[in-house]
Amino acid sequence: MYQLPQIGYLRLSQIIGSKRTISLISPLIPVSKSTWWEGVKNGRFPKPVKLGPRITVWRVEDIRILLEKGTNNH
Repeated sequence: MYQLPQIGYLRLSQIIGSKRTISLISPLIPVSKSTWWEGVKNGRFPKPVKLGPRITVWRVEDIRILLEKGTNNH
């Protein structure tokens, strides 16, 4: 399994995978982009951090917590 860094940020494609690029890393949370954004909206998934007008990321710490407690607990 992919080892998450202790701190830092992840892009959406690193969390849910991407159909556009061939990735050696499997998705951490295998959901569609629309499912992910709906989960962010309703609080099931963590809120993003905007680093710039076109750069949205999530804190590794938040994703680690989500993975530890499970994605279906809400």
